[in-house]
Amino acid sequence: MESLSIIKIGGSILENDIELDNFLKNFAMIEGKKILVHGGGKEGDKWLKKMDIKPNFVNGRRITDEETIDVVTSIYGGLINKKLTSKLQKYNDSFIGLSGIDGNITESEKRKNKKIDFGFVGDIKKINLDLIYILLDNNYTPIISPLTHNKRGQVLNINADTISTQIACSLAEKFKVSLFFCFELMGVLKELDDSESVIELIDFKLYKKLVKKNILSKGMIPKLENAFKALKSGVENIFIGLPQIINKKNKIKYTKIIS
Repeated sequence: MESLSIIKIGGSILENDIELDNFLKNFAMIEGKKILVHGGGKEGDKWLKKMDIKPNFVNGRRITDEETIDVVTSIYGGLINKKLTSKLQKYNDSFIGLSGIDGNITESEKRKNKKIDFGFVGDIKKINLDLIYILLDNNYTPIISPLTHNKRGQVLNINADTISTQIACSLAEKFKVSLFFCFELMGVLKELDDSESVIELIDFKLYKKLVKKNILSKGMIPKLENAFKALKSGVENIFIGLPQIINKKNKIKYTKIIS
């Protein structure tokens, strides 16, 4: 079975040009088929504040109202996606900037929650791999922004960890998939104020224990929920850590999800 690397990049890395350029260089050097999924929450928040729109979160998940969905569509699908794609073109011309809307890669429904109205946030109901297969088979590399749609003309926001996980799960039937969640921390931390207190191996039992003890940050919980979903769906390797972990030559700590 052919190998496929799916890397999700997010957090403050997207705002640091030096770190971002180093990451993109390493990403371009990955041998074989690969996909990049990017977040953009911090950049989105910056633009929301410029427009006097206050970002709103519940348990690490964004509330997306009518004003916010217009801004995140522009920033995620436009500014960030095209910035990353243009930076990668200097390595070769195989990179294609997309969103989860393009080619109907994802079909979603607006999230339904009796307690919390998340606004224009989508839950994926269907993954369509036709375009992904065409691109990968012809040696193109998709760069995917976290936007989806409801098949009725409405753009929906989606967590970048979630869309990368769903795509990884669907592709695990055909490829030997390695999924990387890359951001500004070395991995899942035992102590939030100690950046090197990395938990190197986490199984589901330990994850539940960490949640119960309130050790995890709010943003880490949905990330780990996605990681264990990927593991259950046949994704072979799942890593959480700094962007440098995508380069095997870098000997640094990271978190690996295990069964």
